[in-house]
Amino acid sequence: MAADVTTIARPYAEALFERAVETNQLDLWSDILGLLAATVRDPALSALIASPKLEKSQMAELMLDIAGGRLSDEGQNLVRLLVENGRLSVLPEISGIFEARKADYQGALDVEVTSAFALTPAEKKQLAEALKRKLGREIRITSEKDPKLIGGIRVRAGDMVIDGSVSGQLSKLANELGI
Repeated sequence: MAADVTTIARPYAEALFERAVETNQLDLWSDILGLLAATVRDPALSALIASPKLEKSQMAELMLDIAGGRLSDEGQNLVRLLVENGRLSVLPEISGIFEARKADYQGALDVEVTSAFALTPAEKKQLAEALKRKLGREIRITSEKDPKLIGGIRVRAGDMVIDGSVSGQLSKLANELGI
């Protein structure tokens, strides 16, 4: 299912990205998509989107009302287009693809760091600098704590994973020993 959603969302995200670059409005479109994606993620609204009770015009007006005056004319047109095509539910995926393209375009890389213990700001900065030297790109780190790692960290940057956790090393050793 996730691959299907990505297949559906990608053309919208690509077209929006091209338009944002063309009009020099990457941040504006990032904000618009973030707002719309957050709105669609709301459990009450997502149930309403899936419901056949609302007509398409009512759904479009509801989304525009929720957004208030925060959408540009093109943002409003996007909402109407997605409603018309029954694609409102893929807004979070559209937003994600757009953000990935934006980060790539701007030479930045989002890195997820999972550690056994919470990282200090100094440790995040040091890790970001080391990754910047290795990957040659600006690094934006998000981190989370997972005590199951026992110790060390696991770094995920796109499709690259560096597992320096104790649990990862133990799993690797167990695999090599055939346990």
